[in-house]
Amino acid sequence: MMLQELKDVFHNGLWKQNAGIVQLLGLCPLLAISSSVVNALGLGLATTLVMALTGTGVALIRGVIPNEARIPVYVLMIAVLVTIVQFLMNAYVHSLYLVLGIFVPLITTNCIVLARAESFASKNGVLPSALDGIAMGLGLTGVLVLLGAMREIFGHGTLLSGIDLVFGEAAKSWVITLIPDYHGFLLAVLPPGAFIGLGLLIAARNWLNRRAEQKARKPIPIRAAQTA
Repeated sequence: MMLQELKDVFHNGLWKQNAGIVQLLGLCPLLAISSSVVNALGLGLATTLVMALTGTGVALIRGVIPNEARIPVYVLMIAVLVTIVQFLMNAYVHSLYLVLGIFVPLITTNCIVLARAESFASKNGVLPSALDGIAMGLGLTGVLVLLGAMREIFGHGTLLSGIDLVFGEAAKSWVITLIPDYHGFLLAVLPPGAFIGLGLLIAARNWLNRRAEQKARKPIPIRAAQTA
């Protein structure tokens, strides 16, 4: 896999075809879990792992799957991988697993996982498919974390609240209080706050894209001809 192809895969996953703010897939967990950075990062990394393993698995067996049975096989593979991730989280980050709740097993029905298996992994080799899964997962994770940070700051005035769910009671001191004596902003932590935050992220991406296009369209100044 050439370096330029690798860059294109990650550019598509992280920016051009970002699952959260471009394709608008997986909105249910995106809006429900993004109430804090820790929750968002936990679900995002779990989804990234499932997508990377799914892309690798589909690329490995795509030649032997009958065309008529490919979707049921993909769903079954995703379900098995999600179950493994679910057991791992239950064993090693049990407190976070309880907070994420039903949204961990619901990764099975996340549109972006099946969509990338069908549109990319079923048509490409193992390495590109694995990298595509990682890039798409990290793109979704980035949106989750940004949205979680926005909602946590405006809702509670903190960052990394709940970090003790992963690292134990000693990690409570890691929580960053950005606004002391803050009484909270209820709208930010409710579903309407998630929709507003997502809309702002989409608007910011569109503005950055337009700005880049305008810069690209500007004529390059021609240097004055040198006098003899």
